[in-house]
Amino acid sequence: MARKRSFNSAQILVLIFISFIILGTVLLKCPFSTKVSISWLDALFTSTSAMTVTGLNVVDPIHTYTILGTTIIMLLIQFGGLGIMTFAVLIYLLMGKRISIKQRLIIQEELNQSTLGGLIKLVKRLFIFSIFFEGFLGLLLSIRFIPDLGLEKGLYYSLFHAVSAFNNAGFSLWTNNLTGYVGDPIVNVVISALFIIGGIGFTVMNDIWEHKRWRQFSLHTKLMLLGTLIINIIAFIIILSLEHDNPGTLGTLHGTDKYWAAYFQAAAPRTAGFNSVDIGALKPPTLFFIMILMFIGAGSISTGGGIKLTTFISLLVIMFGYIRRKNEAVIMERTIPDSAIFKGLTVALLSIAIIFVAIFSLLMSERTFSFIQIAFEVVSAFGTVGLSTGITPDLSSFGQCVIAFMMIIGKLGPLTLVLSLTDRDKQRVRYPKGEIFIS
Repeated sequence: MARKRSFNSAQILVLIFISFIILGTVLLKCPFSTKVSISWLDALFTSTSAMTVTGLNVVDPIHTYTILGTTIIMLLIQFGGLGIMTFAVLIYLLMGKRISIKQRLIIQEELNQSTLGGLIKLVKRLFIFSIFFEGFLGLLLSIRFIPDLGLEKGLYYSLFHAVSAFNNAGFSLWTNNLTGYVGDPIVNVVISALFIIGGIGFTVMNDIWEHKRWRQFSLHTKLMLLGTLIINIIAFIIILSLEHDNPGTLGTLHGTDKYWAAYFQAAAPRTAGFNSVDIGALKPPTLFFIMILMFIGAGSISTGGGIKLTTFISLLVIMFGYIRRKNEAVIMERTIPDSAIFKGLTVALLSIAIIFVAIFSLLMSERTFSFIQIAFEVVSAFGTVGLSTGITPDLSSFGQCVIAFMMIIGKLGPLTLVLSLTDRDKQRVRYPKGEIFIS
């Protein structure tokens, strides 16, 4: 008798995610969503970009999609940022139904949790965080947008950009993104606050909510808060130094506008794809530095992508620990478990390998673009950042498919996709140790 096929939690998560991308594609292709005719590939790319909270576009959203179309994009961003299963849990709870073990396992996979305990509580708070920050900071944005756009349009733009920013999507309803507000304090502070908060991760928010004191925070929370602060300061200094005399970016800005632009473009690459300067006009060293920020990414269990900041910090701790002849990875008087080290190394190496394959593929198919442009586009897609030098609409159909696939990998994580293709239940066999020489 044939054995009944059962899917593991990683496989179910991937299937659900792909299903929503397909649903979004169909909705965006419908006449009520568009102002002009678009291809199925255009609709698929936009749906993928929204569900993966990336923000790369092959068409201009505001000139291509109707209000209903941009609302569908906003909903896809919300589903992709907070997680499909979290919405399913909310519906189940509202209906008074119990959450099964299998459903909890899928939620555990989606939220990257080590245990099943406290999952439902975390999901509930996740919604509270989302509603509060998107609602409150969205209202602050309306203070700036309503005088420029009118009441209804100003409120809609405020809500759309608040949702896009908190979920680290980078979608904007302006053709030139946020370059029109390059020196505006309200827009710079509110938008950056939204994507930084969304990027530090829901477990960090939950930890701050429960403990409120630095000494009581978990190691993960401390690393995320300190790491985010330090890397943003370093990025600000480097970008300001590299671009201060570039006439295409900061060189023509005066007064505080130059510092606002440097700050915003320093904070955005690890999380959201918003830009207040022309990315295509950045110097090659700046583009390369931003690629590093995009690869590092945001925090675990956040709306951002990349290999995650704590993974990057762990790898640094391992490296410096080995140089200092230490047998364990120790930071802040805490030892990082071997399982976390192996997972971090696996994620980093898988990510590098996937990025190399994607760059190689595009170098063969997209002969009109430079290496730095293609590499930047690939890393941006993998990091679900959404920044672009402007080549996205001009990519071939094959190139757009590669970028779309990279966005999916970046959102779900290379490890989740690999685990969805493997059987975790195979019997573990221990073999004798063997020695290899590494220099």
